[in-house]
Amino acid sequence: MVAGGVAIDEWLDTAPIFTLIGVALALLAAGYQLYELAELGHRGHRPGPVTRTIARLPGRPTQDSRPANDHDGQAHDQGYEE
Repeated sequence: MVAGGVAIDEWLDTAPIFTLIGVALALLAAGYQLYELAELGHRGHRPGPVTRTIARLPGRPTQDSRPANDHDGQAHDQGYEE
């Protein structure tokens, strides 16, 4: 995006207007990708366009899977009872 802004500025012989627009777009895209990656681990979150491939990787638990000891929705302590 930044390189495209530089190329347009050189082609149109303008000030760094399009370069700055490219930087802003690149920062927005990077921020959105970070947001999606942060939300990927939350239960019930549907993956967006950036994280769809990551969500389908083998070995990654699905959103419906729960630990083996979590049958009623609550985690149980596996330690000694008093």
